[in-house]
Amino acid sequence: MKIVEHLNKATDTLISFEVIPPKRGGNFQQLMNALDDLIKFNPPFIDITSHAAEVVYEEAPDGNVKVKVKRKRPGTLGICALIQNKYNIDAVPHVICKGFTKEETEDFLIELHYLGIDNVLAVRGDESGYDKPIKFNRSANNFAVDLVKQINDLNNGKYLEDSLLDAHPMNFCIGIGGYPEKHFEAPNVQVDIKHTKDKIDAGADYIVTQMFYDNRKYFEYVDKCRQSGIDVPIIPGLKILVSKNQLNSIPKNFYVDIPNELAEEIETAKPEHVAEIGVEWTFKQVEELLNHNVPAIHFYIMQNTKPIKLLMKKLNF
Repeated sequence: MKIVEHLNKATDTLISFEVIPPKRGGNFQQLMNALDDLIKFNPPFIDITSHAAEVVYEEAPDGNVKVKVKRKRPGTLGICALIQNKYNIDAVPHVICKGFTKEETEDFLIELHYLGIDNVLAVRGDESGYDKPIKFNRSANNFAVDLVKQINDLNNGKYLEDSLLDAHPMNFCIGIGGYPEKHFEAPNVQVDIKHTKDKIDAGADYIVTQMFYDNRKYFEYVDKCRQSGIDVPIIPGLKILVSKNQLNSIPKNFYVDIPNELAEEIETAKPEHVAEIGVEWTFKQVEELLNHNVPAIHFYIMQNTKPIKLLMKKLNF
């Protein structure tokens, strides 16, 4: 079922999750254990992140620095098949621009189509420092709006090979990212929302926001989107703080603010109490979001399900 169909049929706010594949050579059982934990909460869909190659710099014993291209976290396609066919839960693979040609993207989408996967989240992806040589004189998708256009073209039976006759159309429901505190490259929120509107006009069906820790940011963002003519569902995304290190790493990597009240409480707490504080903060966020009848709440899990289990217990799920 498409995500928008889940949302339209729901009588209450839905709960969904996002997981990350194991590192190359990592323990797949850890992810399996996480999925076993998450399905107990009956999520209608689960997102699976995608990862391209990246450039890493390694210093040799002689002091010389070597540049290596490192492929990160394969397995998105296989995990999607597992979630959809073993657990009977809709899988939402992330499709990214960075590190992939349009041909590779088309192949990936065809594989998803053959697996019966109807939903994708189209995002640009993080800068990896790696620019893959472009094949067949085709360009890569530079921005998420270009990726949305390619997916929408496939939905209309338009493939990269123009000579295909009677090409079979696909039927993907397309999600995109939204940024209540604006994308870090945008000069302001209004410009960022304009770019979001461009993606909706290109064929995107719903929005999942970046994590935030102040619900006012989300409510203001939704209001501004509606004023700009964006009428698709806007799903809030949340992540539970579980360590003091995240006070630095989350703002650095995701360009979001941590409210002073939360930051001070975590800074002065003993390390073993931080997760409890994070769960309580997210609990209050969720209660307010539920009271505002948001369409769904999306939790960024990675593979650590202990915090979300504590939260769900507090919420009586």
